[in-house]
Amino acid sequence: MTVYADLLRYRELFSNLFRRDFQAKYKGSLLGVAWSLLNPLLLLAVYLLVFGVIFNTNKTPHYPLYLLAGLSCWIFFATSLQSSARSLVDSAELIKKVRFPRQLVAFSMVATQAVTFAVMVGVVIVLSLLLVSGARADVWLSLPLAALFIAQVAGMGLIVACLNVLFRDVEHVLAAALLPWFFVTPVIWSVQTLGPGRAAAHHRLLTVMHWVNPVAPPISAIRAAIWSGHAPHGSDVLYSVCAALIALVLGAVVFRLVDDRIAVEL
Repeated sequence: MTVYADLLRYRELFSNLFRRDFQAKYKGSLLGVAWSLLNPLLLLAVYLLVFGVIFNTNKTPHYPLYLLAGLSCWIFFATSLQSSARSLVDSAELIKKVRFPRQLVAFSMVATQAVTFAVMVGVVIVLSLLLVSGARADVWLSLPLAALFIAQVAGMGLIVACLNVLFRDVEHVLAAALLPWFFVTPVIWSVQTLGPGRAAAHHRLLTVMHWVNPVAPPISAIRAAIWSGHAPHGSDVLYSVCAALIALVLGAVVFRLVDDRIAVEL
């Protein structure tokens, strides 16, 4: 698809856009990318305090690692979608002045967030090797799974970027949806948290929440490779592959439909 082939064809332009977004994100910062670790670490501390100390209901083994792995994926997903949604609108002046592959603007936003995601995944992998016995054999599976997740988020980011040009409510709907979306995604909770009785009682609901949510299986697959000490479920891996392909195809289709209207709508 030329939508994605343009990443190679215009790689110098893409690198300039990426450099611009990356430098803008950390302009004036002394710690740079290290600041991106503070958000998941702060959330980790809060959720550990609430669920591990105050309520003390969590039965998940290695819960801090479980939580940090899930938060790393979710923060990348949420921040990528939010920044992608506004990417074309914020670059309106450039888009109206120069004719170039506009999808590179949205992709540069995802690439900027992917850098911090890579740092977080690297930290979690190191912690897994130190804390989880038997993790050495399967923890490296998280790398191709994370790459698939990045591809899926890139496709979804392109979709919301294009739709937000046509309907400016998209970014506001997305911001409102991300909070409930976070709580129905197994980031801070797991089946062990619910206990066997409640998990069995809500088996159908949990199944729907897992398979209807497009980010739940990819996050579960990445986290299983890092946290559980064994390979992720094949169904989650297959879902991740299909979700990435579908997101990329839909992203290309939506972009092709609205490409000629972007400059006009902006």
